[in-house]
Amino acid sequence: MPEITLRNITKRWGKFFGVDHLDLDIADNSFITLLGPSGCGKTTILRMIAGLETPTTGQIKIGDKVVFDSEAGINIPANKRKVGFLFQNYALWPNMTVYQNISFGLSNIKEELPKYDFDAMTTGELIRALKSGKKIKELVEECRDKRGKLDTDKVYLKFIDAFILSIYTAKILYGYGIQDAADPDTAAKAKAEELIKKLDGIKKSYESKGQSLNEECAIVSGGKVLTEDRKLTKEEIDKSVRRVSRIVKIGMFMNRYPAELSGGQQQRVAIARTLAPEPAVLFMDEPLSNLDAKLRLEMRYELQRLHVETGSTFVYVTHDQMEAMTLATKICLINNGVLQQYDAPLDVYNRPANLFVADFVGNPSINFVEAKGKEQADGSFRFKILDDLEATFRPNEPIDMAAWFAKRDKDAADLEAQRIEMLKDKKAVEKSNKDEVFKYHIAKVDESDYAVEEEPEITNEDFVLAIRPEALKLSKDGSIASTIYGAMPTGMESTVKLRIGKYLLTGVIFGGVTFKLGEETGVDIAGTDILLFDRKSGKAITAGSLAVKG
Repeated sequence: MPEITLRNITKRWGKFFGVDHLDLDIADNSFITLLGPSGCGKTTILRMIAGLETPTTGQIKIGDKVVFDSEAGINIPANKRKVGFLFQNYALWPNMTVYQNISFGLSNIKEELPKYDFDAMTTGELIRALKSGKKIKELVEECRDKRGKLDTDKVYLKFIDAFILSIYTAKILYGYGIQDAADPDTAAKAKAEELIKKLDGIKKSYESKGQSLNEECAIVSGGKVLTEDRKLTKEEIDKSVRRVSRIVKIGMFMNRYPAELSGGQQQRVAIARTLAPEPAVLFMDEPLSNLDAKLRLEMRYELQRLHVETGSTFVYVTHDQMEAMTLATKICLINNGVLQQYDAPLDVYNRPANLFVADFVGNPSINFVEAKGKEQADGSFRFKILDDLEATFRPNEPIDMAAWFAKRDKDAADLEAQRIEMLKDKKAVEKSNKDEVFKYHIAKVDESDYAVEEEPEITNEDFVLAIRPEALKLSKDGSIASTIYGAMPTGMESTVKLRIGKYLLTGVIFGGVTFKLGEETGVDIAGTDILLFDRKSGKAITAGSLAVKG
């Protein structure tokens, strides 16, 4: 499967930038989720890679093939990119059976394909199926009801799954009547010998022409497989349909119509239809959002299994961080058309690149606490937090804050210089949807309107601490005095709101614990994953531990 490469991809409408100078490398056989709030540009990115949307500038490569290049004037249409697309709406034809829905796209394919001898292929498949007459008889007997009546449709399905056949070959096998013979093994052996002679005769006929058949029964001449511009045969279509129906476990629904299926079954049909042409890349745009919570969880497991079994590259759009965390090998987090972070799920969770990422990923949301202070001689930080509490932050790794601030300011100056230089070009367009430092939320007992508050003057002594809910540990001897302001038990854990002065912090307490509103308790901030952010730029500085004096 191919690697996907995006270079300097921009998509704008007038002065509005849907995607802003995106560089992205999607590795072969990876499962990437494009995550972000509604309107951030994630679906636009997906549609541009698939060929359903044309970028304004940049280059897109799928494998070694350039499918879009604004400078070279290359824009390969979607139907030539060999990608599959699964939409939020299943888009199944209501007047077609499951089989017809899956096969519809296959019947329209016409391209350069190998020349096969389908008679030889069918003969070879029958020879393999006839290795055990006893097994054939057993499969047939499994398809009788309590009264002994035989369901031939079930027999065909049994043959298809057991011997990997098309429906047409399964009917031929059943027609041999091996299951009715007094000695099925002997009857199967005799029929197989007859077919072996037939196959040898077909092979010799090609040898007389200076040609041969390979293992797949493709015609080989001069060491090369002969090809022709053709459509798929009904046997090839049937095999593809049966193959994907086995993968998504819908083989028993082939003759049903979409209205006769549940939401989950309809989704499986849509997935099967997308997989049938064997796309190199599979794109999915919020495919589970129409399902209920329980079914959505089941389908997540199915998608994980499909990714492993098909070996395809999956690119998945979602605004649901839980889906992104559980499914992806890497998360691509987007906001306002700009790539915020591209990392493995646990790296995004434990080491977010900025305040936006820290806030967006995690449920319950992370706690933000403003901190005022500076670095000490021993490398620790002394802060005032929550109005009057003294805290000491110890980074996990030594950090030179003077150098960090210098780099921050240089990067900002370089970015501004690039913007000014770019605007000198008469064709350049300045972005109307400006990028701003994320406005984090400080939870308080009495909420205030941030829009009407004056912006404070930010210095190099202003920081933001980010504390995941699971880092809060409750005990009577905790260093910070707090009151239970709210509690939501779910069985295996409880989410609690802790009031500390005029501020509220959210904690997750594991186990079947009951909390009483208004109850006083102590709390400590544990672990070495407390995050420190620069308040001016919103960028992550480091992670460490936090000790608070009550």
